[in-house]
Amino acid sequence: MSFLLSVLVPTPAHSQLSGPLSYRSAFDLPPGSLVRVPLGRRETLGVVWDRPGTEQGLASDPEKLRDIASALTGLPALTPNWRRLVAFAAAYYQRSPGEVALAALPPQLRELSEQQLQRRLKRPLARTELAQGSASEAPALSVEQQAAIDGFGRCAGTSLLFGATGSGKTEVYLHCVQELLLRDAQAQALVMVPEINLTPQLEKRFVERFGPVFGAQSVVAMHSGMGHPQRLRNWLAAHSGVARIVLGTRMAVFASLPHLQLIVVDEEHDPSYKQQEGARYSARDLAVYRGRLENARVMLGSATPSLESWHHSRSAEQGGRYARLGMPSRIGTHAQLPQVRKVDMNQQPKRAVISPPLLAAIRQRIAAGEQSLVFLNRRGYAPVLQCGSCDWKSSCPHCSAFRVFHKADRSLRCHHCGYAEAVPRACPQCGDLDLATVGRGTERLQEHLAELLAEVRRPHSVSPARPEGDPVRIARIDADSTRLSGSLQLQLAQVHSGEVDVLVGTQMIAKGHDFRRITLVAAINPDGALFSSDFRAPERLFSLLMQAAGRAGRDADISGQSEMWIQTFQPQHPLFEALKRHDYPAFAAQQLGERERAGLPPFSFQALLRAEARQQNVAQGFLAAASAAAGEQLTQLPGFDLVMLYPAVPMEMQRVANVERAQMLIESSSRTALQGFLAAWHPVLQSTRRGAAGRGLLRWAVDVDPLAI
Repeated sequence: MSFLLSVLVPTPAHSQLSGPLSYRSAFDLPPGSLVRVPLGRRETLGVVWDRPGTEQGLASDPEKLRDIASALTGLPALTPNWRRLVAFAAAYYQRSPGEVALAALPPQLRELSEQQLQRRLKRPLARTELAQGSASEAPALSVEQQAAIDGFGRCAGTSLLFGATGSGKTEVYLHCVQELLLRDAQAQALVMVPEINLTPQLEKRFVERFGPVFGAQSVVAMHSGMGHPQRLRNWLAAHSGVARIVLGTRMAVFASLPHLQLIVVDEEHDPSYKQQEGARYSARDLAVYRGRLENARVMLGSATPSLESWHHSRSAEQGGRYARLGMPSRIGTHAQLPQVRKVDMNQQPKRAVISPPLLAAIRQRIAAGEQSLVFLNRRGYAPVLQCGSCDWKSSCPHCSAFRVFHKADRSLRCHHCGYAEAVPRACPQCGDLDLATVGRGTERLQEHLAELLAEVRRPHSVSPARPEGDPVRIARIDADSTRLSGSLQLQLAQVHSGEVDVLVGTQMIAKGHDFRRITLVAAINPDGALFSSDFRAPERLFSLLMQAAGRAGRDADISGQSEMWIQTFQPQHPLFEALKRHDYPAFAAQQLGERERAGLPPFSFQALLRAEARQQNVAQGFLAAASAAAGEQLTQLPGFDLVMLYPAVPMEMQRVANVERAQMLIESSSRTALQGFLAAWHPVLQSTRRGAAGRGLLRWAVDVDPLAI
């Protein structure tokens, strides 16, 4: 006797086999079981989905049905709620369910046979090393922290924790997790952070707090920077229920947690929660959906919430869907937010990179034994290398971008396609030997600060660990300086220990880090985002600057003298005025007012259809044909009149790695209407791809709720 199974396999959305396929099995398997099945000439991992209804693909001819190769019977089946999450994500973000489901599983699991898995299950599921001793003692809660915890306990759904930088949001997370684990012996919690480099310090705090109490395997991490064996080990620990707490980046939203009851999304505003390749999902939004699905409470935390979350946390009378919990004060009796100082660069010496007042302030911090952070969100030595004779510039031959000059290895490197070559001795066009740098990156800024502070010496009385008259030490943390494994942790340790006087870096160090000795933060040249064509640019800039300011004065004993310096040519801009007052609500109200008048999110809903080809006219031609086909075939669709399709245009970064890119905006005042249109449009896009308009097209994709337009 054989059974018919419906199995999801990893096929892309544009494939004709994008849904479940039917296979024969000698024994019945429940939905959620993992199996290895033949697909074409290869064997792949699949997930048993629902009971097969109408047969498709290989099942269209019963005689062509193939048998499953094996079943991974040693693993419990994936839960119905996990399968519903995958199905929702696939439908909402216009991808195939198999693509989403299999991408959510550890890569090594996709390669193991049943016998290999059985051997793997005999090993420890998570970390076995743990410092002996009792759990770290929890600090006393402030009045605001306790009020936030009590308010969260009264909320059944999603809450937005709006807490100033340094207000102790992480301690609130720890207390909420602790209350859950003590109340329910099986309960699991998911804590998400936006970036990999923030995971180790958070994991350390959770392990110190919960490891000695709940066991060495109670806390595991999940992110793409881990090796495949470690990712599999931690996934198995979570899937089996051994791991009570999972810490991770956006990919962790799909972690298999059969007893999930709490989800925390730290720095929920961060764009890193939006996946930009493959299934372009928002982990923050899926966390909120998963909370409703699993009847789990969700806490979104940020000092600068996304405008969407801020809008959703209005009062119930105004139609808000989230509860808003406030912690406006920093931890400590005398703790204060840094004073924001604006430097009008119009009044400073021409070509000044570091204004004289800012330089004097940095010198004062060094003399006092304190640290300064100089923030410039551009890595490399200079963005462009240019010839003064013929105006040649270091453009990338494969992208619509310039190659960045990196002085450390004397290279010109494209940050988009990775193409690099040595700096030419002379201009490739005219042979002139006089090549000049244009602009400034963190590498050049570090060098410039070293020149300005060359004569400064640290007083011996301030730091006995440093020799008397020791020169100023300037460190740089960005994607280039932390390329080697372990280099980021080493450099951060040097900053924490006080070995560094001035830290130069990009947004890598502007958020999430608890630098206790930094009392001055300076932002160099932040004006570019003020005039961007992207309507989200002001929101991102305000968030980044406010997060950077939050690195100063995190020690309550010295917070009263902490400062945030902003060098700008637009000192009267409303964004800087709100930042000076640390007034996020005023900034959010102004931005939401503008968006409502313009009909932009969160007051409308958007999607992008993107196309890539070797020629720009091919990419735009496909988009135009797809738009025309929608106008011909979908006019009777309910809500079609609420959907607007804009003309196709080149993307802001038009060419990357010799691939031309174009996009078309789809907008609607109704999310339901937009989703209905996208679902009905999908087969139209597939047929357009197979037609004349699709000749020469490399790929197309739909991006729902895009962050960049």
